[in-house]
Amino acid sequence: MRILNIGSINVDEVFGVEHFVRPSETISSLSYARHAGGKGSNQSIALGRAGASVFHAGRVGEDGGFSLEALRGSDVDVSLVISGATPTGRAIIQVREDGQNCILLLGGANAEISHADVDRFLAGWGEGDALLLQNETSSTDYILAEAARRGLTIFFNPSPIKDNIATLPLGEVDYLLFNEVEGAALAGESDSDAMLRGLRSRWPGTNLVLTLGEEGVRYSGVDGSSLSLPARKVKAVDTTAAGDTFTGYFIAALLRGEGAELALSDAVLASAICVTREGAASSIPWRREL
Repeated sequence: MRILNIGSINVDEVFGVEHFVRPSETISSLSYARHAGGKGSNQSIALGRAGASVFHAGRVGEDGGFSLEALRGSDVDVSLVISGATPTGRAIIQVREDGQNCILLLGGANAEISHADVDRFLAGWGEGDALLLQNETSSTDYILAEAARRGLTIFFNPSPIKDNIATLPLGEVDYLLFNEVEGAALAGESDSDAMLRGLRSRWPGTNLVLTLGEEGVRYSGVDGSSLSLPARKVKAVDTTAAGDTFTGYFIAALLRGEGAELALSDAVLASAICVTREGAASSIPWRREL
């Protein structure tokens, strides 16, 4: 099964800091690095490195060559990416010494994906294909509706949580992959049991994948299955792309025909490797490393 990811493409500017900047405060950066990034791009890179047949669609500016090369270098087809005058998206990332991060986003070209672009991206895609989508681009509601109409298997990562989330047709999603912050926003519950019960009741036809950082991952399937896997114990250096790595590896395993438990195991291991390295896309492992 091939997969189309209509997703964001960013340039990440990463500043190493002793602590996150507080209001009215100016601090000196301990380090600086520039990486290819964007949740969509990171997830496509994870899919490509995990061995999936992945096509990335989206928008970049004239400054997007750096990011496109990162995708190509990870076996991602970028023939559907549109280049225009609006600058490529940006992420300003602060990373503490313990690996935790905070991120400021500029949508840039990611915010200019139109309905006409979506029609172009989805031409030739249908039943037997899969779609991956995040909430970091424009036209998210239209993408979900059109993908469902065409019969694609839909994987959705509702990140970042924005005001539009309540209006999206999430009942059309086959696999919802989210963390505890996103789950709390969707379900109105902070306890993971209550969260999963609430979302299962709301969307009975959607498989739920809840990542819990150091606490591991929980899965609730439409077939009534329930799984929990612990996280691997590692020394975290940078957690920036951990969730994106998990998403790509989980989906790639499912597309190979593996069951949910093996897919979760692959994804947990890959994300554990990811957090031991600095950077976003550059920290995502290749499948052979697992």
